[in-house]
Amino acid sequence: MHPRTPAPPVPPEFLYRDDDVVSVNKPEGVAAVPEHAHDPDCLAARVSTALGGKVMPVHRLDKDVSGVILYALHAASHRFLNTVFEERRVHKTYQALVHGTVAADHGTIDQPIREYGSGRMGVSPDGKPSVTVFRVRERFGPFTLLDAEPQTGRRHQIRVHLYHLGHPIVGDLRYGERASQQRFARLLLHASGISLPLPSGNTLDLRDCPSASFNAELARLRG
Repeated sequence: MHPRTPAPPVPPEFLYRDDDVVSVNKPEGVAAVPEHAHDPDCLAARVSTALGGKVMPVHRLDKDVSGVILYALHAASHRFLNTVFEERRVHKTYQALVHGTVAADHGTIDQPIREYGSGRMGVSPDGKPSVTVFRVRERFGPFTLLDAEPQTGRRHQIRVHLYHLGHPIVGDLRYGERASQQRFARLLLHASGISLPLPSGNTLDLRDCPSASFNAELARLRG
């Protein structure tokens, strides 16, 4: 059994910064935005403290997911980036370790997702259109390591789609058999990259940004 404890309040790991936007590598166990009115330990607060000015969230990652996340540094940038996300001009990549051997080397999960009670999401005919593309990176033991690319932006989308496929993400306490999932140190889903146009006219293209805790758990399971 590996106890799950919140990540210590260490300084943010910055991946990119210009006059409009900042990108950081979010640790697992830390909320991307405040969970209540006064939440000084969410990632947005940590980044604001480090930069000496308030940042504005552009998108979110689940609290238990690690990886690349963006914050706008002023209102005009926030409006620009919100439009970029609304127009689906963002390409996001994730790594996910799942239970079982995924037979196909690649595939597309095209299943609508809706919200149920207590914040749980699930595949349902009356849900919103949701598409996830995946590719097998490695198979070892009873696990498969995937690269996953969400084509839509539903809450818990990758987690729900892989659970629906019969391959829940390792360590996922919400979408999986809770008792067996608790033996893993963390949810093994990591946002490894993002590509999108910036207010400056440049393109941000971050790829293969690692997570030390994700890679450590992979090494433990391989060994």
